[in-house]
Amino acid sequence: MPLSHAVLSLNPLDARSLLQTFGLLGVLVILFAETGLLIGFFLPGDSLLFLAGIAASPVAAELVGVQLSLPVLMIGAPVAAIAGAQLGHLLGARYGRRLFNRPNSRLFRAEYVERAEHYFTRYGPGKATVLARFVPIVRTFLNPVAGMLHMSARRFLLWNVIGGVAWTEAILLAGYLPARKLRDTIGATNIDKYLLPVVAVIVLLSLIPIGVEVLRARRNRAPEEQTTR
Repeated sequence: MPLSHAVLSLNPLDARSLLQTFGLLGVLVILFAETGLLIGFFLPGDSLLFLAGIAASPVAAELVGVQLSLPVLMIGAPVAAIAGAQLGHLLGARYGRRLFNRPNSRLFRAEYVERAEHYFTRYGPGKATVLARFVPIVRTFLNPVAGMLHMSARRFLLWNVIGGVAWTEAILLAGYLPARKLRDTIGATNIDKYLLPVVAVIVLLSLIPIGVEVLRARRNRAPEEQTTR
């Protein structure tokens, strides 16, 4: 299919469609946009990384119809994610809350910003920057919120690198390592039926550290509340 026809039939929410249309460049651009541009929060970063990992495996042609280089992905994906987040921080630091002064619409909701601020204040700047990487929507809005709340660019860069590398490499490998077994178990024609459930499991697993932090915070708060009674 000619590229022009493929672009016209593209579903921007479908990771497989994005990957088959734009390949490696599409992966990098989408990671940058999802983490650096407020309009990119709806893009399928988790599923795209997982599918890109499969596309770098020896059975890529059978499962996704496109072959990518694992070393290039392992280097390029975190760089794109880190650069995007750093841009988001810069925009937040430069424009402050004005960046979010827009009416609610189908895409934008003020609650997205509030959720990001909640993560930032509850877990602290460093931990929030890392944990937010694994939470869709929050990973987009926390970066400018960090800039708006005056987290220094140098400190943000440190935690941004840690979170960006951990997020991209973990999900890429989660797709790459079991790809052959996935092909043998479910077959190439059934991959779409299993993609979303697998990505959902990955996201749920990534939320475990946040759940642990919530339980720890509640446990620490309980003695304080008892002493104030």
